[in-house]
Amino acid sequence: MTIASTMTFHPRPEPGQPTPWNFPAPTRATLPNGLTVLRCDRPGQALVAAELVLDVPLAAEPREQEGVSTILARAFSEGTESLTAEEFAAELERAGANLDAHADHTVLRVSLEVPASRLERGLALMADAVRAPAFPEHEIERLVANRLDEIVHEQANPARRAAIAFYAELFDAADRLSRPRSGSAETVEAIDRAAVTSFYAAHVRPATATLVIVGDFSAVDFDAVLAATIGQWTGTPGTHAGFAPVHGDDTGRVVIVDRPGSVQTQLLIGRVGPDRHDPSWAAQILGTYCLGGTLTSRLDRVLREEKGYTYGVRAFAQPLRSGADGSGRALLAISGSVDTESTAPALADTWQILRTLAAEGLTDEERDVAVQNLVGVAPLRYETASAVCSTLADQVEQELPDNYQAEVYRELAETTTAAATAAVVAAFPPERLVAILVGDAATIAAPLKDLGLGEVTVITA
Repeated sequence: MTIASTMTFHPRPEPGQPTPWNFPAPTRATLPNGLTVLRCDRPGQALVAAELVLDVPLAAEPREQEGVSTILARAFSEGTESLTAEEFAAELERAGANLDAHADHTVLRVSLEVPASRLERGLALMADAVRAPAFPEHEIERLVANRLDEIVHEQANPARRAAIAFYAELFDAADRLSRPRSGSAETVEAIDRAAVTSFYAAHVRPATATLVIVGDFSAVDFDAVLAATIGQWTGTPGTHAGFAPVHGDDTGRVVIVDRPGSVQTQLLIGRVGPDRHDPSWAAQILGTYCLGGTLTSRLDRVLREEKGYTYGVRAFAQPLRSGADGSGRALLAISGSVDTESTAPALADTWQILRTLAAEGLTDEERDVAVQNLVGVAPLRYETASAVCSTLADQVEQELPDNYQAEVYRELAETTTAAATAAVVAAFPPERLVAILVGDAATIAAPLKDLGLGEVTVITA
């Protein structure tokens, strides 16, 4: 007996129309104490991210106590007038919160992540940290000792050593940019509690600060929470510190930081160029990504896949001091490491890649892949509140409009291959690049002189 079986097939689901995506737009307000607040509602984001951007540029540090900004930033979590360092850490843990801080060239940033259900407690701890820090003497001494230990490790790290030498070589000695961001051993040793307290009193105030906060606030009375926490912070009036124009000497040359016996050479090649206020920024980012932004970029394809010189080389643009008045600039650089014997061939090939790029340009395929990688993945990149918050805080730091990031993605999508080519060629002219190499000078110096990339000098590590 045969039994016929029947199956019911349900209609296959059809994809709907894609939902247009834009970078989240914040709302802006000012509290009675003068603090600017950028709020970005993100429904469903139960973990709130907040960043307090303080107008404390490194250029404001006393010359003999450079690094005090970093010590100040780290001291914010070492206790308040009402809580010891241990008690403060315990309160953060009870709230399920993380608090961190760091000093950059233009600002000092304090960041907080806390569940929305404990937002008031988290913001209260952040507020207490900046409005009533204790700066215990023994904690300041410990932070200074830790920083001195870090400096020793930085000198032994080829990538950090290359960066230190690069900034010292590119910028005038009188410019704060030319010296280590977190201070040198000589200047950090001079920092004590009095220095930290004095620097804090002179520069930290709500009137020149901005709070960026992102998350789901549907279950909290947001305005009341702000008033009860960060709104209690008081301070003297102040004006924006402003930034000095950035100038870099990009005369083509090679500087070798000698590390005898090194089996690898760390490369940092670059110059100073347009920052985010420049109309060419989007095209420059797109072209730079094609040059060295991913494993399929031109630099990786030649130096890694074809020649086997390296595990990877990247090209990037990093804003330095960035002001709305046009005084800001960005660091345009190529970074990576190669085995010692391949140092000269790798540099020769890098310069040839740049010359070929100028002569032949990018391809439409390279441009399309870059747009897809930069624009197409943006919704995934900004799924978390912390990612959105960090980018908005970057905009505040660099004096950019609130809709800046959304405009950049629109410009990236519309940038032509020709525009991306012109921007990256202008960003990396072979004859205007400063090359810092951390490696064995006895092995690599002579072959480098034969390349004709400019004067070759050797300094000791």
